[in-house]
Amino acid sequence: MRKTIDIERLSAEIAACRLCRDHPAKGPDDRLPHKPNPVAVLSSTARILIAGQAPGIRVHDSGIPFNDPSGDRLRNWLGVDRETFYDPAKFSVVPMGFCFPGYDAKGGDKPPRRECAPQWRQTVMDAMPQIELILAIGQYAQAWHMPSERRANLTETVRDWRAIFEGSSRPQVLPLPHPSWRNSGWLKKNPWFETELLPVLREKVFLLTH
Repeated sequence: MRKTIDIERLSAEIAACRLCRDHPAKGPDDRLPHKPNPVAVLSSTARILIAGQAPGIRVHDSGIPFNDPSGDRLRNWLGVDRETFYDPAKFSVVPMGFCFPGYDAKGGDKPPRRECAPQWRQTVMDAMPQIELILAIGQYAQAWHMPSERRANLTETVRDWRAIFEGSSRPQVLPLPHPSWRNSGWLKKNPWFETELLPVLREKVFLLTH
C-alpha cells in the first residue's frame, strides 16, 4: 500500500531547501550565486502537472510560477485564464529546478540546477498520484518524465507528440517546447504545433479542469 505523503509538509521542505547554495552538486565553485527562492506548486487534487525547466528572474522575484510573458503564452496554449491557471485544485506547477539558476555567458538562463531532481522529483510525483496529464516543457522535463520516448532533438520529440501522448499510460505525457518568446521563430517554422497539437491540448485541459 502506497504511503500518503503530506503535501503541505513537502511543500514547506522544498521552500526551505538550500542544497544548490550550501551543497552544490559540482562543488563549491558552482554554488547558486544568489539567495535561493524555490518556486513550486504541489497539489493533492490537481489532475494536470506542468513540468517546466526552472524559474526565470521575474518568477524568482515574485515567487509566482510563470508570472511572465512565457506564462502568458503558456496560458494561451492551454486555453485558460490566470485565475484558472493559478488554482492549485486544477494545476500543479513543479519545474525540474526550483530556483532561478542565473544567467550564462550569452545572457540566457542557465539549465536547471542539478541538485533538485535527484533530491525531490520522485518524492513529488509519489505525493501526487492523482495526476492524469503531465505537460513536459523543454528537454529537461522530457528527459525525466519520458526518457525512452525522446527523439533525436526537441523538435522531433514534439513533432511526434501524438504517438507519445496516445501511447503513454496514466498519467499521459505531452511534450511541449518552452513558451519563451525566444521560441517565436520555432513556432513560425512549425505551424503544425498550433493547428494540430494545441486543439488537442486545450480539449484535454478543459476536460481535466471542469
